[in-house]
Amino acid sequence: MKPDLTTKFSDSSRGVYLFGTTPPKQSTSEDAAAEIADKLLQRLQHVEYDGLIVYDIQDETSRIDKPRPFPYMETLDPRAYSRLIREKADKPVITYKSVSQRDKAAFIDWLDEAWNEYGVRDTVLVGSPSSEGEVQLSLNHAYAALAEHPAQFQLGGVTIAERHASKGNEHERLISKTAQGCEFFVSQAVYNAQATIDMLSSYARKCREDGVAPKRVILTFTPCGSTKTLEFMEWLGISVPEATRFRIMDAHSPLQESIRICRNNLEQILEAVMPLDIPIGLNIESLTNRKEEIDASIRLFKLLKSIVDLKLAEADL
Repeated sequence: MKPDLTTKFSDSSRGVYLFGTTPPKQSTSEDAAAEIADKLLQRLQHVEYDGLIVYDIQDETSRIDKPRPFPYMETLDPRAYSRLIREKADKPVITYKSVSQRDKAAFIDWLDEAWNEYGVRDTVLVGSPSSEGEVQLSLNHAYAALAEHPAQFQLGGVTIAERHASKGNEHERLISKTAQGCEFFVSQAVYNAQATIDMLSSYARKCREDGVAPKRVILTFTPCGSTKTLEFMEWLGISVPEATRFRIMDAHSPLQESIRICRNNLEQILEAVMPLDIPIGLNIESLTNRKEEIDASIRLFKLLKSIVDLKLAEADL
């Protein structure tokens, strides 16, 4: 039997390597969705990965005044696309769920269906993107509902280094989310290495003070091949330092430059964080459906995985 993600996450001597994707738009037929999944998995055919992440895409226009650089389109149910990919790839899939739009009863129905009909075993719950507007179910209440549910989901949480840079308390959120059942964390896309180092260092220190082992933190990286993608990253709240933004915009090949930046950021993070005994993972995604950026995300996956594998091998010497 193949080891599941729970087993892999608990083995701190190894990295965990995931690939993030979004479901096709809602109007996509079953046959077309299957074709899209096949194309993705063909790209991953020669890549050693442990599983995939399927996101639950929300509008998020309440979070920011600027217009969305790419139009928002509703997607197929992430649970259905997760099942499709899991069956085709024979790999575990982490399914995201945005919880704020519906009440507790609807969320419990979602959990029932996710477990029994769609075979979801690993999930990341996401709260409201903004304090504005009506929230029918808070993230804390969703965690409590899931804890009471008979199904044994492996629960993950989101961590945002940018929030730590502005509020200084993201490490405390990680401790709190762990107490509410989170077994791993997935970061927002990293373009600011120092913000991530500060957050992880604070988290490791707090874990030492509390006498607990840090949970696995999966660092997300994404290539950026155009000014439009860069604008979208910043719209999503990803911190891109000014010098980094100029490097990408002024480069002969923005895509290649962004891959170099991601490699450098990962190396800086590992240099600072490996001694802190935080189990690390990688999640590579493409924020757009442009072929160039999707292909670049595969190259980025191979490169960054090789760096983490090497660092882990060196740590064992």
